[in-house]
Amino acid sequence: MLTVKVRKDDPTDLFEQVAMELRRAIAEGEAKPGERLPPAKDLAAVLGVNTNTVLRALRLLRDEGILEFRRGRGISVVGIPERGQVIKQARDLVHYARKHGVAVGELIEIIRNVD
Repeated sequence: MLTVKVRKDDPTDLFEQVAMELRRAIAEGEAKPGERLPPAKDLAAVLGVNTNTVLRALRLLRDEGILEFRRGRGISVVGIPERGQVIKQARDLVHYARKHGVAVGELIEIIRNVD
């Protein structure tokens, strides 16, 4: 079982704490690529949080490329947190660029020219 803990007195949102703890557990080898995670309801019960909180954290990690959801097979570790952080930063950059009127194609050209 993963050693994941949250602190309810911490001002960080609970779903972010769960995501951070899962990233840490994966980075430290508690769960390796190819391994399945316990169901969200089980993680929620252990952590003492709502199942939706855990699901939100799991979706975040899926979007970062760290987890994969497969119908009938549960949630598996597919990536490492470092790659997930790069994906998150790229998403943030695309969002920032769009907000400032820069199209994705233009952003790609900017990145190609960065040394």
